[in-house]
Amino acid sequence: MTDVIRRKIDRARPAQAEGAPGADRGWRLALARATRDAMGLDLDFRKLTIARLSLAEILDIAPDRALLALLDGPQAGLGVIMLAPPVTSALIEMQTVGRLSAQISAPRRPSRIDAAMVAGVIDRALSGLDEALADEADFAWAGGFRYASYLEDARPLALMLEEDVYRVLTAEVALGGGGPGGREGTVILVLPAEGRGERPAVAVDDAATIAPQFTAALQAQVLQSDCRLDAVVGRLTLPLRQIMALQVGETLILPSAALDAIALETLDGRRVAQARLGQHRGMRALKLSEAVLATAQPQPPAAVRPSPAEDAAPSPELRAAG
Repeated sequence: MTDVIRRKIDRARPAQAEGAPGADRGWRLALARATRDAMGLDLDFRKLTIARLSLAEILDIAPDRALLALLDGPQAGLGVIMLAPPVTSALIEMQTVGRLSAQISAPRRPSRIDAAMVAGVIDRALSGLDEALADEADFAWAGGFRYASYLEDARPLALMLEEDVYRVLTAEVALGGGGPGGREGTVILVLPAEGRGERPAVAVDDAATIAPQFTAALQAQVLQSDCRLDAVVGRLTLPLRQIMALQVGETLILPSAALDAIALETLDGRRVAQARLGQHRGMRALKLSEAVLATAQPQPPAAVRPSPAEDAAPSPELRAAG
């Protein structure tokens, strides 16, 4: 019962979302290059769709008098490629005559000899698909398939293929570059939806793995470093004589001091923020009220000029110091 529900959910998914863009782009390039390199035949894609279909649905979409080639894949997986009569005749003519005749021959049922003649092109296209998907996740279901045998009609597929969901790449192609004798037909690639191949190994760049570790280590070291900031309530400049004469309990008057205009400064006197004095859980605390731009210049300390009397002759202690 679970498998039936899963297949219904798979068929309800949007067709274009299946496998694209890896299998979509890869199959376009691989098939076009195979016909060009093997026999000098230009192949253009008019349309390509990717869908999930059941085995019963696959038997219904097989083109009339199509060449059916069974494909062998990883872990005994089986697939099918279907070539419509115009496609098959174009491939045969290019190998026998060397060109496409202006008069298109009447459709006929393909033979085992026809299958043998196009087997090389099929394998070349599937090999190119492997190369295109070498580093992509779609390689798990679309890679590793090769030509196995020829089928006279689609009826044996009901017994040879598993009752499962398949990914079906349906391509409308034009062969011959649109010149005299140009052909248009359908190429259908049917592969198991559940990939049986190995997913490509993702190459790991040593530099990419080392760089984040180095960055994290550097960050840890930097965050452990100390940065000292001084909370400056006010500044007072005094002569050395008066400083040396200070006594315990003496009061100094700070000019322009305010508890709501405290400057946070670095060791070199650069102001980085302005705050106000308060308390937090019984401790002195500062609440930032303004941040100063990093380009701001250090603020010169406020100075208080001593009185003329204080500028008098130096004290005996200073004179003794020389």
